[in-house]
Amino acid sequence: MQKYNSRSEVPDKYKWDLTVFFKNDQEYDQTYNKTLKMADELKSYVGCTKDAQKLYKFLQLQFDVIVSFEDLYVYALLKNDEELGIAANIVRKNKAEQLGAVITNNISFFDPELLELDEKTYNELFTTNTKLKEYKALLDKIYREKKHILNANEEIIINELTTATNHFDDMASNLLNNEHDYGKVNISGENITIATTNYHVLTKNKDAKVRKKVYNLFNKKLDQYAATNASYLNSYIALTEKIAHLRHYKNSWEQKLFSLNLSDKVFKTLVKTTEDNLNVLHRYYELKRDVLGLDKLNMYDINLELVKNEQEYTIEQAQDLVRKALKPLGATYGQKYEKIITNHYIDYCQYKGKCSGGYSCSSLNQDSRILLSYNGNLDSVSTIAHESGHNVHHQFIKENNPYQYRSVSSLVCEVVSLTNECLLSHYLLENGQTKDERLAGIANILSVITSNLFGAVREGKLEQEMYQEVSRGGAITKDFMDKKTKSSVKKYYGPAVKIDKYAKNKWITRSHYFMNFYLYSYAICISVATSVASKILSGDQDVLNRYIEFMKCGSDKWPSEAFAILGIDLEDKKVYEDAINYYDSLITKYYEIKDSEGR
Repeated sequence: MQKYNSRSEVPDKYKWDLTVFFKNDQEYDQTYNKTLKMADELKSYVGCTKDAQKLYKFLQLQFDVIVSFEDLYVYALLKNDEELGIAANIVRKNKAEQLGAVITNNISFFDPELLELDEKTYNELFTTNTKLKEYKALLDKIYREKKHILNANEEIIINELTTATNHFDDMASNLLNNEHDYGKVNISGENITIATTNYHVLTKNKDAKVRKKVYNLFNKKLDQYAATNASYLNSYIALTEKIAHLRHYKNSWEQKLFSLNLSDKVFKTLVKTTEDNLNVLHRYYELKRDVLGLDKLNMYDINLELVKNEQEYTIEQAQDLVRKALKPLGATYGQKYEKIITNHYIDYCQYKGKCSGGYSCSSLNQDSRILLSYNGNLDSVSTIAHESGHNVHHQFIKENNPYQYRSVSSLVCEVVSLTNECLLSHYLLENGQTKDERLAGIANILSVITSNLFGAVREGKLEQEMYQEVSRGGAITKDFMDKKTKSSVKKYYGPAVKIDKYAKNKWITRSHYFMNFYLYSYAICISVATSVASKILSGDQDVLNRYIEFMKCGSDKWPSEAFAILGIDLEDKKVYEDAINYYDSLITKYYEIKDSEGR
């Protein structure tokens, strides 16, 4: 795999194309100024809730402003993540955030005004001007928050304080990805700089001494700054909790449940079902220990693959492998995947200074762009499948919903990305030319479920404990996080894994803790995804049709309504039991193929 020292060395064909957003800085600045001017007009609509005609015009202008702003903000975010620490990129992103604050302030009058209306007056708006029905689902969701919206001045204060202070994730990310010097490791005579973008690859090295050195160097540096990371988390959670209280919620968890229109039973059922079946997860680590021929798995062995799949995939090979794996989803889906490749939606390569990890980020008006730290292994191929799922999902949403309904909950959108990973793994299992290739297919989906179901529940439960600690007057400290993390890792990993002094550090690299209970979405969605993928692969055309309709759903539907299209009730423990039983069957299948003769 070609290595690059800087972005300038990366071929253009492996970079995303952002020119559809803005061709140059001049166009960006012109759009910024135009959007700022439109945003200023929003203030002239104070009192519009008393006039159905004026209200409709306000909503049209509001979304004109929001659509333009999102293009500005997403572009600024993507440019910043290309090269962290570049002054021009930081300034552009900050400027976009400030514009967002202006827009929020200028429309802060609206929700309180709407909520002042009595129910009869509110309903009469839609008969006086039938065009308002285009926005009814949106307005209904605002109106249901009657007791949680503050007056206009208070909303402005909250927004300005949040905008000015909530940069904890950015600070933690810059520290983790850009400022830390994790040292170097010598591999085959070459000194390799350890970074967040190559850490997982380096800890898959076949030489235990290399893995151990990388693990120790990386974690020693994390440990030195753990207290700083804990303070960022504490400040973020304290801010989130305070805003929830100001909005008359018991806590931010109640606010999250309200925003999803879900009961706490969904999450309690998820956690209990998962923790009642940790023996299945323990069986996975026992499988890994047995396959690797170790008495105990060390923490620096955890990232080792079950199969020594030495194959390195070029970017073009990865694109084609995903293409073939997604074929069961039909021609329409396939065409949307091709759009990702031909339109240069993906920024593939890694180098120092680039934001690590992988994500798909879209605006209401533009298809998403995908950031990767591609390194040529099967994990990277799987990430392309995952993030392409988000992109195609957004394409379906864009085609079937007006602007006001193009943002959907993470509780829905992660289904499509994880379904793609299931399909990729199945393709490898069925089409591998050797036993190792087939085993790699099983190993990949086992890894996906391990991380997204068991891992997400472990960390999601820890996240709840963090909020509870702050809520009762405590603080998130290094000692608190270390103790809670080590305890949960020991419980989930089981007897096959040796828990060492650095096991407590796993919380430090988890950026999702700055995303307010996002992690549970993965656990719910992988459970649904395993069901959807298995039925589509069995040839169930009805499920495939339902799945396509599911992907067309916009935010005018609640998550529970979208899942109902698939025939799924999230309060039913069977959803999660089926996923765990499927996971268990894959472990058994792995043993069977491993112990068989020939292919």
